[in-house]
Amino acid sequence: MYVPRPPFPILAALCGSALLGGCVGNPFGATPIDPSSPVAADVAQLSRQEGKFPTFASIPKTPTDMRPAAQYGMSADRVAAAGDALIRATEPGTWTLQATDAFAEAARRDAGPAIDPARPGDAEAYARELRERATPPPPR
Repeated sequence: MYVPRPPFPILAALCGSALLGGCVGNPFGATPIDPSSPVAADVAQLSRQEGKFPTFASIPKTPTDMRPAAQYGMSADRVAAAGDALIRATEPGTWTLQATDAFAEAARRDAGPAIDPARPGDAEAYARELRERATPPPPR
């Protein structure tokens, strides 16, 4: 058995949107200009001027010296094919980094012995030595 659905949710949504729409007011009405604004005089003057509105007749005609749309797709296909050909031609010569651990080890060996990281006590002793050496010279 088919039971028709009551139209209450649809009617409630329509009534609610109509009520909320009434709260908006007239968005096309005149808006007061703040007189303390530095551009208030210019806004008042420009809002009173009649402007020339464009018409459908002012839409320019379609250019005739342009290539058809299908040729854009053919050009895109040619560019994609040229890119694929470039990848195929240069792919055998593409290099990657290999044996980097051996290279780094040789560089460390050529650089000389490693310096031990400073211990906290060494830093304090060095700072104390600098303070002792930093005494001002005797007065004349």
